[in-house]
Amino acid sequence: MVDLTAAPFHLDPAATAWVEATLAGMSIGEKAGQLFVFLSRGFDPDELPRLAALGPAGITRFFGGTLEQEIAFLSAAQAQAKVPLLVSSDLEGSRMSLPFGTQVPNPLALAAVDDLAASAEVARIMAREAAAVGVNWTFTPVIDINAAFRSPIVATRGFGSDVAQIKAQALTQIAGFQAAGVAATVKHWPGEGHDDRDQHLVTTINPLTMPEWEATHGSLYRAAIEAGVMAVMAGHIALPSHVLAETPDAGVEAFRPASVSRPLLEGLLRGRLGFNGVIVSDATPMAGFGAWASRDQMLAQVIENGCDLILFSDDPKGDVALIAAAIEDGRISAARLDAALRRVLGLKAALGLHRGVPAAAPQAVGRAEDRAAAQAVVQRAPTLVKDVHGLLPLSPVRHRRVLLVSGGVVFPFSPHPLPLDLPDLLRAEGFEVTLFHPGMQIVPKDWDLMIYAFAEETLLTRGRIFLDWLRLMGDFGAAMQRHWHEVPTVMISFGYPYLLYDAPRVPCYVNAYASMPLMQSAVVQCLLGRAPFAGKSPVDAFCGLPDARY
Repeated sequence: MVDLTAAPFHLDPAATAWVEATLAGMSIGEKAGQLFVFLSRGFDPDELPRLAALGPAGITRFFGGTLEQEIAFLSAAQAQAKVPLLVSSDLEGSRMSLPFGTQVPNPLALAAVDDLAASAEVARIMAREAAAVGVNWTFTPVIDINAAFRSPIVATRGFGSDVAQIKAQALTQIAGFQAAGVAATVKHWPGEGHDDRDQHLVTTINPLTMPEWEATHGSLYRAAIEAGVMAVMAGHIALPSHVLAETPDAGVEAFRPASVSRPLLEGLLRGRLGFNGVIVSDATPMAGFGAWASRDQMLAQVIENGCDLILFSDDPKGDVALIAAAIEDGRISAARLDAALRRVLGLKAALGLHRGVPAAAPQAVGRAEDRAAAQAVVQRAPTLVKDVHGLLPLSPVRHRRVLLVSGGVVFPFSPHPLPLDLPDLLRAEGFEVTLFHPGMQIVPKDWDLMIYAFAEETLLTRGRIFLDWLRLMGDFGAAMQRHWHEVPTVMISFGYPYLLYDAPRVPCYVNAYASMPLMQSAVVQCLLGRAPFAGKSPVDAFCGLPDARY
């Protein structure tokens, strides 16, 4: 029996009674539906009827409409739900912020600011605005470690490479989210950042020994559990050292994704670490999940092997039917089914949903005081990694003619790069900015300044983030040219902090961590000397290359 009176639920008798009564009144089909969180986006008129028919535990909403449209949709979805919905989002900041809300820094930028009071304020803003729209659950904070700099999936989503700093930042976010009534989730269990691949594309591997794991990822998860985090997201990540310690001849099973691994979920997370909250799988359409075995074989194992919720589906109706069949034929045992559902309903009760869904509060979104507070934090993030020739500050008098080389803002949910705000921000300061286009011949005497500006935050379904000189410059010869000996040059990364690996000798380099317009504006203020470069690098921006410092 799951103890719902214990952490992290702390349910009173009335809430516990609601859980038991709700569970007792469910049909098999309704139980199957309550094991899913489905993706929701847009305003298809058939979406609400589909949700009503499937009866999921919750939805993850990708916001794209106006504030009023999104509130109306979520209010309608809750009003029709037989059991109140968990409404989740990824409150990660930067371009993962609510599009109609306050622009706030992403985790790596917060780590660069390195001020827990500022991080707490940002967490309060994110949680308050999310709750005002109808979100009651966030799939954050990310407590992965930037250990392998080539990892494209941790990068700007994590709090850097120092375990103590990651822990402090994550605990600050957990407290801020949950105090505002938004359940927090730590991810990606059992710990990402050592494999330079992406679990959207392949099952990744945490290669640490168990003593190494305990000192790093284990320490982070233990701290989050002790702090009362409501949920853990199980990644499509293997931890072979734990499995092999228990079963030396495990063979390929040592590399089974955590999302379907009983040793990692029931043995390590529930058993050794004592976690009693909700375990949600990472998105099951990912290749890190689907490459392991067929979905027909895998989906029931998500629940039977220890997760309480299945995240996302490309065929919601078919997957609910598959799980209902697995309940009926015993592939999902009665014990695991009831434990999962008690925790799911327990999370809803812990959020007070059994007493009713809170009313929306649009007036709490985008408040002037929140925007001002967030802007003050953002301004402290840009980090001057190096300026070996003393180029900065820039001046429209000395550096009037500017050639800007950029691939635009690369965003995982946009099919094409978005334009940077940087050119217009510089023009407003008196610079004459020309945008480079592939194939353009660069004549050094024509320019007073070159700016390389890249805006690639952590991406999904991309194996690598790197400075692709050939694509950027347009041809073989231009890709090999470096003009910074003839033209003063600064390179700025509004995202991935490791571009010095591909340009170690660029003389002036800035990391700004996030690509949102507010961060671009903050960087301009720093470049012009109006604000200091106050950020402190939370990772090794030199990528271990001694020559990159010069």
